[in-house]
Amino acid sequence: MGLVIAGWSGAAAAEPGPPVLSLPLKCEPGKTCFIQQYFDHDPGPGVRDHACGSFSNDGHDGIDFRLLSATETAKSFPVIASADGVVKGVRDGMRDIFVSQAGGLETVKDRECGNGMVIDHGGGWETQYCHLLKGSVAVKTGDNVSRGQTLGFIGYSGAADFPHVHLTVRKDGKAVDPFTGTTAGDQCVSDPNAASANGLFDEASRKAFAYSSGQAISAGFTSDTGVGEKIKSFQTHTFDVPIPTSAALLFYASFINLKAGDTILTNVTGPNGFLVEGDSKPLERDKPSFASYAGKKLTAPVWPQGVYSGTAKVMRQGAVAAEISAEFEMK
Repeated sequence: MGLVIAGWSGAAAAEPGPPVLSLPLKCEPGKTCFIQQYFDHDPGPGVRDHACGSFSNDGHDGIDFRLLSATETAKSFPVIASADGVVKGVRDGMRDIFVSQAGGLETVKDRECGNGMVIDHGGGWETQYCHLLKGSVAVKTGDNVSRGQTLGFIGYSGAADFPHVHLTVRKDGKAVDPFTGTTAGDQCVSDPNAASANGLFDEASRKAFAYSSGQAISAGFTSDTGVGEKIKSFQTHTFDVPIPTSAALLFYASFINLKAGDTILTNVTGPNGFLVEGDSKPLERDKPSFASYAGKKLTAPVWPQGVYSGTAKVMRQGAVAAEISAEFEMK
């Protein structure tokens, strides 16, 4: 007896193509959020991002979208779905604590992602979102989610040493760089625009986070002489504002993804001839995060009233690679 299959067309159903991805978070790119680390394309022990730079970690399988500091997580920056899909698995309940302060990677073994979820987009494609704020996960396994839907909030659970959401994209279980659509071992392209032309991110996302080999992310004035260490610790970006009797008046600036050989050129001016200028020594190695500050100690009863201005420039091979300025009025 023959087998009859109704509706047989003679052609196999087409496999879904790769998802078009939007950003995995709600923030102001370049103001409240930044890319700290890219996908590592070097298959060996070295590091190479998609634009042939070194702004990644060995074996890093995704993109890290960071906030300024841990205090920013209290403002509840949403992590959102980059594309439609079905939630494949979730985890919540892990505390938010920088892993280096919690005892190291062994303390989160097999739970490096921290609080997060995996979303299935069909055709072997999936996205994973890591390091969400404890108690913020808003979806459960089996949920259908839409692009832009809130999944939770940015934190620093799991193997995190700064507040961020880590986005990993996979095809059939293998990590794919969303900026290029390629995997580790594929050739990098020195032109980042060309490198991302065939990537998975939509045009708006690519423009919002254009590749940067060195970026200034914050600057201001403070009386806190510990500002440099506090910035580097990622704990806070809120510092004491100078008052007329402050013991010190400092201009600070913070940067990400600096290169070996970079120098920081600082200029601070103010009333009554206030002037501080400085040129740092060349960096001995690449710096994923760096802070500088310059100023003076109080030698008079009060600081002069007026506007104080500060500028910090990253100098690389005789050219300005990044620059940031700030002003403060002493009343």
